[in-house]
Amino acid sequence: MAGKWLLSARMKSDNAEMQNGAEPKGFRDKVANFIELARTVVYAVVIAVGIRTFAYEPFSIPSGSMIPTLLIGDYLFVSKFSYGYSRHSMPFSLPLFEGRVLGSVPERGDVAVFKYPVRDSNFEKDYIKRIVGLPGDRIQVISGILHINGEPVRRLKIGEHTFGEKRYGALKVAKYIETLPNGRRHELIEAEGDFGRMDNTPAFTVPAGHFFAMGDNRDNSLDSRFGWTVPYENLVGRAEFLFFSKPLETWFFELWGWRFGRFLDGID
Repeated sequence: MAGKWLLSARMKSDNAEMQNGAEPKGFRDKVANFIELARTVVYAVVIAVGIRTFAYEPFSIPSGSMIPTLLIGDYLFVSKFSYGYSRHSMPFSLPLFEGRVLGSVPERGDVAVFKYPVRDSNFEKDYIKRIVGLPGDRIQVISGILHINGEPVRRLKIGEHTFGEKRYGALKVAKYIETLPNGRRHELIEAEGDFGRMDNTPAFTVPAGHFFAMGDNRDNSLDSRFGWTVPYENLVGRAEFLFFSKPLETWFFELWGWRFGRFLDGID
């Protein structure tokens, strides 16, 4: 009886509140909980956008132009603060300002993400290449050898890079270590020897405020040898380290296909 009396009293109280234009207490609690949840979601989104804009942004590698340094299916973090900030640091490249803020010039040998500068179907897509030429440099490739300001860059053959698996007919190509004038060293491959279409180029002079970028897979890379350079404003950031890697044909749940040996590898 007492329980029924309390329930009846509570219902009468709620009805009285509703008749007086007030909301029941339970409804107010639900509204307060919803507002708190919405506030938490907004805070999380703001923090995530802030990290991606000003600190680190994840990227995946969809092509083989940077083999052997980066493989298809690698996932990496790019530091957004390395070269300062431009409109391309913003989500969707929002044109909030021109030029760069807190700018820092890339070093020769950096692996950088940038917005493709040519106005074609790839315009402003994210590209990743190695910076080999700085403003004012004269760049030329002669018989597969990179020349910077008239001097050949040292290239030492160290073995072979293998594509595919033996049982399916693996392809082996020459692998080298290239040493840039500032002492930075990195591996590269020549899939067609030194007779590919871009193994002999005219001499390019890098304009002020621009950079010359090349892929480490020298015979399979759309890069500055095709006549364009990277404007300083187009730089998004410097590739720092891998956090995940798997072949594209491997599903995420197929743990046996993951390339665990590449996890947390730095990018040279």
